Amino acid sequence: MIFDNPFFTEMLLPFLLVFVVVFAILQRSKILGDGKAQIDAIVALVVGLLLIGVPGPRDVIVGIMPWMAVGIAVILTFLILYGFVAGDLSTAPKWMKITFGILAGLFTLAVVLYVSGLGSMILEWLSLSGSGDIWMSVLMIVLVIGAMAVAIFGNKKKKDGE
Repeated sequence: MIFDNPFFTEMLLPFLLVFVVVFAILQRSKILGDGKAQIDAIVALVVGLLLIGVPGPRDVIVGIMPWMAVGIAVILTFLILYGFVAGDLSTAPKWMKITFGILAGLFTLAVVLYVSGLGSMILEWLSLSGSGDIWMSVLMIVLVIGAMAVAIFGNKKKKDGE
């Protein structure tokens, strides 16, 4: 079947994904100029071909693609269910948008750490010479202090004139 072919899954799909995303970013941001679609396409083509030519980044993209599909399916399901219950997402409370953004960011970070292998490297580093319990305790304390700082200082509203 064509979808099982390594050329399709490891070359064509990653190239198309990177090409389209880079082209869209260049078109939207107008970094290379307004009305320069041909230049944007050439730059996107070069970036896509470079991705295919270098195995390491290509393997990361190939590893991320199935997780990205799962993430998009989960987000789409959430949006459909939310639309049935509450209607338009643009009228959603600010806390819900922030929570949804944080969850999407955490999901993306976890997938990238898992696919790239950095997660296991970080866990190995934290458990050096059997002292992993101390490092995990320090990490948790830092995270708790950071969360408290955000909760305390993040909610202060600016006074008029500041």
